[in-house]
Amino acid sequence: MNQREQFKRIIKFMSSLTVIAMQMSLYWIVWLYHYNSNIELPFFRKGNWLMVALYGVLLFFFVHIYGGLKVGYLRKGEIIYSQILGLFCVNAITYIQICLLDRHFVNAGPLFIITVLQIAVIVLWASFFQWIYSKMFPPRKMILIYGERPAFGLMNKIRTRDDKYNICETVNVKQGMEYVAGRIQEYDSVIIGDIPCQARNHILKYCFEHSIRTYILPKISDIMLRGADDINLFDSPLLLARNQGFTFEQKVMKRTMDIILSLIGIVLTSPLMLLTALAILIQDGAPVIHKQTRLTMGGKEFCVYKFRSMIKDAEKDGVARLSAEKDVRVTPVGKVIRRVRLDELPQLFNILKGDMSLVGPRPERPQIAAEYREYMPEFDYRLKVKGGLTGFAQIYGKYNTTPYDKLKLDLMYIENYSFRLDLKLIFMTVKILFMKESTEGVAEGQTTAALEEEGYQRERPDGYGRY
Repeated sequence: MNQREQFKRIIKFMSSLTVIAMQMSLYWIVWLYHYNSNIELPFFRKGNWLMVALYGVLLFFFVHIYGGLKVGYLRKGEIIYSQILGLFCVNAITYIQICLLDRHFVNAGPLFIITVLQIAVIVLWASFFQWIYSKMFPPRKMILIYGERPAFGLMNKIRTRDDKYNICETVNVKQGMEYVAGRIQEYDSVIIGDIPCQARNHILKYCFEHSIRTYILPKISDIMLRGADDINLFDSPLLLARNQGFTFEQKVMKRTMDIILSLIGIVLTSPLMLLTALAILIQDGAPVIHKQTRLTMGGKEFCVYKFRSMIKDAEKDGVARLSAEKDVRVTPVGKVIRRVRLDELPQLFNILKGDMSLVGPRPERPQIAAEYREYMPEFDYRLKVKGGLTGFAQIYGKYNTTPYDKLKLDLMYIENYSFRLDLKLIFMTVKILFMKESTEGVAEGQTTAALEEEGYQRERPDGYGRY
């Protein structure tokens, strides 16, 4: 396995180059022999090359954003889905581009035909290169090091990718460093679960010394360090963690983007919002909009707007609860609009008002946040910035992801914020709209997401594990 690792990047590069080249070749044929021949002012040699090159750049951008080039990292189905999503975006933009060049709407038939052919190419390409990858790089044999409680949640998540990872043994860190080191030598990789910092440091140094690949479950303090800056004021290296949230410049840039994109979003989605409102009215009557109190930056409360997807008086008992799987309170129209997130569209007005941002930690209800805070006071760390319509936890987590994991994801966003990251998350939001697992509810009988699913315990202030 270690000898073949050096070829992994080459295979990924060749797979990316192959699929982009094949897609560009198909577009070259339809452009050169149909569209360029029929437009009012046809292009010549360099112009044709420029058109195809532009197509390739757009294709690489969208497919890369959606993860369609991650052969061996994502499952084959997700790679195909990401490739097709990127392809649709590029072909739609290309059609508009051709129409502008010819100054009228052109026949979309040839572009539709090559889209079908391109989808077939994507399926064949993904199947072939995933097969090659699986043969060259079989699942890693791994050992999991855990602490006071077995990391059942982490194990179950990793085992969903049995094509990539194979946990062969679990070892409790209490068995001693000598025993743990002996067992580590038998495996390709190590997963370090939630163990005391001192023991973790010993294992990390041992793995570094012996060139053993290591996967680490980060603590909240680790995520804070990831956002720190390197400074060299003295002869000792220092890490500077400012811990101030976003800078003034970042706030101005972010607010400007929120205003522009929310206005564009309101205009573009207004027909959808009108149809959704009519569907709710016809099926269950008024009110169409559901208002709910949420928390945003600094713990400030505001009313979030959503299309009503549940029956009237769904919480007449006064208990705030998350939607469960097969929740009987959800109306037939509600099931549809939740599946594709249409119920969230009115929040574009919240963003325009300044209550929320387009990207940020999902604003939580005060009652549910109070319950989470009892188990983990760090939950309020996410209130350093405005709540968002979409965010890190929404893209990379699920509706029923544990609050502790959501907190980590939100802090990763806050500590690594950039304008580029916001744009990436906005594009990625389109990808998850039709992924069922991103909208799964909590288990029946729960009012909040499970805190104990992974044996959550509060981190000790001295850094040596958790209470």
